[in-house]
Amino acid sequence: MQGLSYRGLVLVLAAAVLLSACAGLAPQGAEPTLPPPTLPVPEVPTDTSPKSDTYTVKAGDTLIRIGLDSGQSPTDIARWNGLSDPGKIVVGQVLRLVPPAPGETPPVVKPPTPTPAPPNPAVDDEDLAGIWPSQGPVLVGFNSSNKGLEIGGTAGDAVLATADGKVVYAGAGLRGYGNLIILKHNKTYVSVYAHNQTLLVKEDDAVKRGQKIAEMGNTEADRVKLHFEVRKLGTSVDPTKYLPTK
Repeated sequence: MQGLSYRGLVLVLAAAVLLSACAGLAPQGAEPTLPPPTLPVPEVPTDTSPKSDTYTVKAGDTLIRIGLDSGQSPTDIARWNGLSDPGKIVVGQVLRLVPPAPGETPPVVKPPTPTPAPPNPAVDDEDLAGIWPSQGPVLVGFNSSNKGLEIGGTAGDAVLATADGKVVYAGAGLRGYGNLIILKHNKTYVSVYAHNQTLLVKEDDAVKRGQKIAEMGNTEADRVKLHFEVRKLGTSVDPTKYLPTK
C-alpha cells in the first residue's frame, strides 16, 4: 500500500506540473485578443472662400482702382461708405464693396444726387455677348503681362460700347490708362476703354451696344491705340472670348 501511495503521489504531482504548464497556452484556434481600433477624428471643414464684401486700403490705392478691381462703381463705393470726398481714403481704411443690407443704415455724410435708373442690360448677370469696340488691327493680345487687347488705329477713330451698360467712370484719374471709360454691363462684367483722345459720355450715362463713346487717341500711350479690357467680377479675362470672330 505504501508503494502504491508513493507512486500515486508522484503521478498527482506530475499531473499538476503538466496542467500548470498548459494553463499558460492559448487554446488552439482561438483568436488573439487585439486592442479596439482607434477611429480617425474627422476634420472640421474650414471656410476658405475669399471675403469680397470689404477691402482694406493699401498704399497707392485710389477709389477708381478699387472700383475697377472689384467690378464696382467708384461712385457707389463712395456712397456706401459715406465718403464726401472720394479722393480722401487712407491706408488701413476698410471699405464696403457691397450695398448695405436691408434695414442697415450706412454712414451718411452727403446724400447722393438722384439719377434715373439705366435700362436693363440686354444680357443676364452671368453672360456678356459683345461686339468689337474698334475695327483696327489687334497689336497685342491678352497675356500674362497684358490685361486686355491693344487695338491699333488713327486718332479720332470711333470707340464703341461693346454691349449695353452704364458708365461708372469717365476721366483720367487712373495712372497709365489716360482718358478712360469704364462700363458696367451687369453684376458680373465691366469693360474698359483706355488712351482715348476724347470722351463722349459721362458717369451714370446709359449706353447702348455699338454706341460711340469715345475717339481713339494716345493719352498715356506710346502710340494711337485703344486698350480694351473685359473684367469678370473684377478679374481680367480674355476679351476675345466675348467677341465675334474677327
